[in-house]
Amino acid sequence: MKVETLRWFNNRLEMIDQRILPAAFEYLSYYTAHSVAEGIRSMVVRGAPAIGVAAAYGVALEAQHLQEKSAADFKTGMETGFTVLAASRPTAVNLFWALQRMRKVWESVTTQSPQQVAQRLLAEAHEILAEDIRINKAMGANGAALLKDGARVLTHCNAGALATAGWGTALGVFRSAVEAGKKISVIVDETRPFLQGARLTAWEMVQENIPVTLITDNMAGHLMAHGEIDAVVVGTDRVAANGDVANKIGTYMVAVLARRHNIPFYVACPLSTIDLNIASGKDIPIEERSVEEVKGFRDYHWAAEGVKIRNPAFDVTPAELVTGLITEKGVVLQPDGQGIRKLFG
Repeated sequence: MKVETLRWFNNRLEMIDQRILPAAFEYLSYYTAHSVAEGIRSMVVRGAPAIGVAAAYGVALEAQHLQEKSAADFKTGMETGFTVLAASRPTAVNLFWALQRMRKVWESVTTQSPQQVAQRLLAEAHEILAEDIRINKAMGANGAALLKDGARVLTHCNAGALATAGWGTALGVFRSAVEAGKKISVIVDETRPFLQGARLTAWEMVQENIPVTLITDNMAGHLMAHGEIDAVVVGTDRVAANGDVANKIGTYMVAVLARRHNIPFYVACPLSTIDLNIASGKDIPIEERSVEEVKGFRDYHWAAEGVKIRNPAFDVTPAELVTGLITEKGVVLQPDGQGIRKLFG
């Protein structure tokens, strides 16, 4: 893999600063749960699976940071770490999945010394990272089978190696298709206001030498109407039990356009992104981010002063618009509650 989004190095977590790509490539170092939470909140790392992996390392880092404390202080500090990480971003369910998994491990070794607990939690974080890559490759193979040779595929936002521990969900499907010998090309929306498509997905595809074309968010309908898109594959931050999908703002519009033009709309997601505790999309919490992201980009503002601004970071695509969910356990066509439950055995 050319992109290593997160890595453990010299007893610290290092994460690519995705805020400055593609102009610069830099790793930032993290030593505590609080610093990792800020990295998640400020979008140094983003993408549901990557957020989950980062949170797991955040817990491990906090244990390492507190391991010389008394048992009581260690417990108090760990609880604070879990709380701070859980508050970093509300929509990506992988965050809470990873924290719950790390908590179960912690609770299973509470009789051990803080040093032993820290070692066990770090081992679990390493396993979550390795597992994410294995899952993404299985998912990629399942999704690659859906794409014909020569397919022109639209994606929205970034669901690639940068959004995971490596390989990617939606972009993992593209990587696997190319690995299987298929000649595909990718069309990527800019994905305003944070430009994850223009800055991140386009950059990843260039690194992989996969043909990629960048368009603005309002061009997808035009290309579909002219027969220039064969399929849509996106990622997701949370899937409800009924198959409704929360993904980066603008995904819902793409799904509606795909239905209008009879283009298959696929969502690539690991089982950890499916939240069986959420009945439908209307119950998924939608993060509202800073208005500064819509005013302009970085230090340049183009919006009129005094204008009211909304900045929901995600929207919900109803299950009826989803052709299929691509998971590590297989593809669920026309996903509904029954089909999704079968994935969990």
